[in-house]
Amino acid sequence: MPIAQLAGSGSDDSAKSKTFVFNDEGHTLGNALRCIISSYPEVQFCGYTVPHPAENKMHFRIQMYNGRAVDALRKGLEDLEEVCTITLDRFQAELENFTGS
Repeated sequence: MPIAQLAGSGSDDSAKSKTFVFNDEGHTLGNALRCIISSYPEVQFCGYTVPHPAENKMHFRIQMYNGRAVDALRKGLEDLEEVCTITLDRFQAELENFTGS
């Protein structure tokens, strides 16, 4: 998943506010990641846009009260991976229980 950053405002707080560009991603990742990162108390704003349906990319914006936006993104991706792992494990266990395997 290639990720780039859009140019910032150049202010002293530029590490607190970043827009990341995810290539080959859209609403599926954007909405799930937004839900997780928005729950962090140090996050002031978190949102995403898909600029145009013909462009296969997503812009993901994070603004922080404290800390760095890139750290919140990293934590969000790790937490989302953990949620997906737990969901897959529980689904697999229930499927095995249902099919008797």
